[in-house]
Amino acid sequence: MILYRLRCAKGHEFDSWFKDGKTYERQEKRSLIGCPACGSAKVVRAPMAPRIGKGGQGRGERVEAPVEAPTQTAPAPAPDPQMAALAQAIPKEMRETLLKLREQVEKNLEPVGEKFAEEARKIHYGESDKRGIYGQTTDEEAEALADEGIEFGRLPWIPRGN
Repeated sequence: MILYRLRCAKGHEFDSWFKDGKTYERQEKRSLIGCPACGSAKVVRAPMAPRIGKGGQGRGERVEAPVEAPTQTAPAPAPDPQMAALAQAIPKEMRETLLKLREQVEKNLEPVGEKFAEEARKIHYGESDKRGIYGQTTDEEAEALADEGIEFGRLPWIPRGN
């Protein structure tokens, strides 16, 4: 996995994870990457500093949280205590942006729940109509989808309210 800092045509910057550099290039060329703030599909890579972690025995340790603005998404469907704690710890502006993103996902995509991986495969292989979906999947299922070349994204699904 590779993390890129991206900038849209309106100047909004955001981070996005990709399987590799070629996956980013393919998605960027097909205008599949959208800005989470304004929805613009015109994005470019922005300069970013390398992540150098501190850790024991000479090896860096990193904490990674995947965020993308995809055509298909796989957020967790229901809030859990850890996500609620995370939601309270993130800056207000970021929380508001994630809530707006959640609202757009729920408004514009079809919920498929725990059948996300199954439905994403059907769409990818032409067994089902092409459409935007969202639901939940395990880390193992997400890895299998990525290995098959099925493009999707994972979003932090924060709870509504205070």
